[in-house]
Amino acid sequence: MTIKKSASANWSGDIKSGKGSISSESGALESQPYGFNTRFEDKAGTNPEELVAAAHSACYSMALSLALTEADYVADDIKTTATVSLDEVDDGFEVSHIALNVEANIEGISQLKFDELCVQTKDGCPISKLMNTEISLSTQLN
Repeated sequence: MTIKKSASANWSGDIKSGKGSISSESGALESQPYGFNTRFEDKAGTNPEELVAAAHSACYSMALSLALTEADYVADDIKTTATVSLDEVDDGFEVSHIALNVEANIEGISQLKFDELCVQTKDGCPISKLMNTEISLSTQLN
């Protein structure tokens, strides 16, 4: 079975003053603005790294829920924050690191078992597998 989802981006203008918009098939993103200023100058709008962070945190949370279910646990709450680092290198820019921070409320699970499932999930999450960068993980069981 293959599931296909799509999104599109439009761009006009040069790199510094140009503007773009991002839309997704589902409509969750509809002509969301992005540009140099939203990527490098903290202006309103989104950027590719933020979108990767959103995708990674969402995928990880779902994958952890699956791992917990398979281990006979149910999370009351999972909050995953992905922080994507974009660094300037000799030939341009690269995503050098993604830090996943996971906080969860899960009845009856030990810290050891939680950490084990979190590491397993980091390695097995489809978006983690997609990334060609270092991915670190910190966990907190509440």
